Amino acid sequence: MLRTVALLAALAVAPAGISQALTLELPASSKPLADRQSAADTYLLPTGPFANDSLPGQTLEGAVHRQTWQVVSQGLTSLQLFSPLRDQIAAEGYTILFECGGAECGGFDFRFATEVLPAPDMHVDLTDFRFLSAAKGDTDHLSLLVSRSANAGFIQLFHVTPSADSPAVVATTAIQPKPALVTTVEQAPVPEALNQLGRAILQDLTFETGSAALGPGPFASLQSLAEFLLADPDRKIALVGHTDAVGTLENNVALSKRRAAAVLERLAGTYGIPRSQLEAEGMGYLSPVAPNQTSEGREANRRVEVILLNTR
Repeated sequence: MLRTVALLAALAVAPAGISQALTLELPASSKPLADRQSAADTYLLPTGPFANDSLPGQTLEGAVHRQTWQVVSQGLTSLQLFSPLRDQIAAEGYTILFECGGAECGGFDFRFATEVLPAPDMHVDLTDFRFLSAAKGDTDHLSLLVSRSANAGFIQLFHVTPSADSPAVVATTAIQPKPALVTTVEQAPVPEALNQLGRAILQDLTFETGSAALGPGPFASLQSLAEFLLADPDRKIALVGHTDAVGTLENNVALSKRRAAAVLERLAGTYGIPRSQLEAEGMGYLSPVAPNQTSEGREANRRVEVILLNTR
């Protein structure tokens, strides 16, 4: 069973003679989450993977329609959700500008350099998501982002078209730099960094090369993070482990996830944080914050970051 949805990007204010309708068929179990329309706005459309601390893209101006859906299903993979939508977009006459999945996109860094609606309107698994950007002519652009949680899939579609205020969509090459993450003591306190940036490094944690054992502590970053989570039981976070570049990628991804899991266990066991507020993931050496050629750089790269998954 499929559900047909018409995506109308500010059709009421579009110039005469320009069709803005895009009709997609979604799984019957899908339900709308967010539907936000801006008659005149800007959007950075990614056109390549995150690399060299930046995300290439095009800055678009026009009517921007942002929509998300949840697909209640435990059986569909992110690719099974993504592929039919990609095929429908191509059948509608769009040219695929860029397509990627997970680590191919730039993983963790791509996810946080591109625009994603905040939870609960959208959920992105840092290791399991798929993305494409597409265009029809010079004035009709869109991006599609698909991911899933344990029990549901999530679809995000942004559609940019001309509007009365911006009769011609402007597409200029742009670079979105990597959001700054300070690895020294100058970083803002964890709660402040989470409220302002949605992410923070737990910079006082200690891990040795090749080990997932968290030092005995106590660690001020975990104390402040625990207070932040206990103050609002609706807050949910992802703990993301990172390693230096010693060893294979496969081993480092596994190691980084164990490090994140060790922090999760410390938060749950020592501070009483409900496990429903916590997730643990690992990125291995794919997102360094310092050169791996020096011992200082490798030490900085052996870290756990915390990501705020919602704003409520």
